[in-house]
Amino acid sequence: MIDVQNGVVDGAHERDAVVSRIGSLVDRARDADVPVIWVQHTDEDMPVGSEAWQYVPELTKAVGEPLVHKHYGDSFEDTELEQLLAERGVGHLVVTGAQSDQCIRCTLHGAFTRGYDATLVGDAHTTVDLSSYGAPPPEQVIAHTNLYWQFQEAPGRAGAVIESDRLEFEPSAAE
Repeated sequence: MIDVQNGVVDGAHERDAVVSRIGSLVDRARDADVPVIWVQHTDEDMPVGSEAWQYVPELTKAVGEPLVHKHYGDSFEDTELEQLLAERGVGHLVVTGAQSDQCIRCTLHGAFTRGYDATLVGDAHTTVDLSSYGAPPPEQVIAHTNLYWQFQEAPGRAGAVIESDRLEFEPSAAE
């Protein structure tokens, strides 16, 4: 779960529905004993401890679930994420969060280049409207991210996109 923080999803496309789906996915992962890892971004606009930096109040980290602090778009870059995944025997990531056109894409590609299969939950990521800067509207950014990610493949790994209500969790091999 990437950057579902107040300062990231404030004003995001379909914010409440996406956060609700992420909450449901987290509950389902926990019920299936699938590791849940939280990723939290810090930068000058979201300093540690600020209201913007906090995870949204609808989502609560359970005791024992790791929290990865990051400073770059790719959740792997200069973090302990890969070590945490290895300790848990994870080889396939299920990705949710924000923002679709920034940290989601960077992390998907970071996972893929490091040898992980990566499934994007198509209706559980969002972004803000950056059309005033020349970007497409958020719904098009999300649709494009879903479109291109479903066709990612490389030797021994693949990308995929699935809607939250179709996702079935399988316990980690490290159990």
